[in-house]
Amino acid sequence: MNDIYNYIISELKPYEKYGSIVQENGTKLIGKAPHIAPLAWLHSIYKGLEISEIREIESKLDIELPKDYSEFLKLCNGLKLFNTTLSLNGRRTSYDRKSEINARQPFDLSTKNIYERPKNTNSEHFFFGSYFGDGSLVLIDKSTNKVIRTDRNKFRVLNSWTNFNEFLKQEIIRLKKLHNEDGTLKNGIDNTTPKSEFKNKGFWNNLKSIINKRNSR
Repeated sequence: MNDIYNYIISELKPYEKYGSIVQENGTKLIGKAPHIAPLAWLHSIYKGLEISEIREIESKLDIELPKDYSEFLKLCNGLKLFNTTLSLNGRRTSYDRKSEINARQPFDLSTKNIYERPKNTNSEHFFFGSYFGDGSLVLIDKSTNKVIRTDRNKFRVLNSWTNFNEFLKQEIIRLKKLHNEDGTLKNGIDNTTPKSEFKNKGFWNNLKSIINKRNSR
């Protein structure tokens, strides 16, 4: 799992030319983004958690975290890419807006796993992130280890990835292509969420697409 952390740091390093600081709570901020707001940053990487803190999350959610995400949390307590274009959630201990400026924290995992859980989900669905553009969510299906993007209010497969690491790598690459080197959106880009794999398809076409993908592996 250290490989994915090193990959994140490597891919975001070019933005350090626009500034980089480590806050008092260990949050690493990369790339000032005055085009968004005076105190905005392009990327936020939150300090990894101790095993005891991960166990607290599991106790609060009353689940066992997927192994991939549990290992990720040891390295990063969530992160935000291109401000909040893509956010991965973690353990949040304060909602004090004033202290947040000097000790930024991730969105909390409990929000979508407990309080705002979409309809038609099951116990195998672990929600860990979201896209700002349309509010869609990403989850790990613990029965398959796949990552799925779904509507925010009702479970519906929009995109899928083989596993968490592949999801994060592919999305970092995709999002970088949509932005200029200073983090501003490229001309003509008005949608930063992934294009749905299943848009405007009926049930049988969706099923056929999934089967074809499996057979091609």
